[in-house]
Amino acid sequence: MTERTLDGPPSTLGLYGRAAIGSLPLAGRLPFFAGGGGDIPSDELVLSDVAVDTQRLAEYCGVCGFTMRDTLPATYPHILAFPLHMALMTQGDFPFPAVGLVHVQNRIAQRRPIGVTERLEIRVSAGDLKPHPKGKTFALQTTVLAGGETVWESDSTNLRRGKGDESAPDSGPSFDPDLGIEAEWALPGDLGRSYGGVSGDRNPIHMYGLTAKALGFPRQIAHGMWTKARCVAALEPRLPGAFEVEVAFKRPILLPSKVAFSSGETDGRISFGVSAKRDGVPHLAGRATPL
Repeated sequence: MTERTLDGPPSTLGLYGRAAIGSLPLAGRLPFFAGGGGDIPSDELVLSDVAVDTQRLAEYCGVCGFTMRDTLPATYPHILAFPLHMALMTQGDFPFPAVGLVHVQNRIAQRRPIGVTERLEIRVSAGDLKPHPKGKTFALQTTVLAGGETVWESDSTNLRRGKGDESAPDSGPSFDPDLGIEAEWALPGDLGRSYGGVSGDRNPIHMYGLTAKALGFPRQIAHGMWTKARCVAALEPRLPGAFEVEVAFKRPILLPSKVAFSSGETDGRISFGVSAKRDGVPHLAGRATPL
């Protein structure tokens, strides 16, 4: 594995521009754009001495429903790592263009609460390609350290649609329709822009109806990681200091929309889900387990 230490977080705005150009026909044949096929690169991107911007953190908490505390929400390190995810997926030797990849699963393991004032080291790499019924998947693997101690890890599994393997397992939590509904959330049409502003994830499918339609959606959709964060915020009073929370993203949430949040606990494990209020179509299935 080749380790590359960055001087600072890359600009996601510039990386999305690069990703958009890289999605054009034949762009993947150029050596400096992703999409040329082949294997996942073995690079590990490293960002050291990362400080949390408390203003941005407060805005994130407001958008996602967290209470501002002296420790980070369990989903917040994903925001710090996201520019490295984009940098890795837009470098010239990455086999797929970033535009068109589908985030299908996400797993976070919080080893202990992370203090807002702690200085962090973030490491991001990509795992091997795996078969999937609808194509191939790979996981963006993130490790966050504080004082040399691993305090947070995640796997963000992305799907590259294509010729699939019907025998391959489609793993991840399953939606349980029997969970009790605890809350209903009305999601505004500008939620994607609000979350994009605090997360840096300005994928066009989340921003406006016109840009979403250009990429095959009837209108803009909510970020999967906003949906996960909103669920973790709702569960936060019931979660221990160390836990793992895994979700599978089922169906996109079109904006604006009304959804139902449900959960239930068995033997210390919390199962939860998000579904459409109108017809019960599942959007997200998750489980949280103490570590």
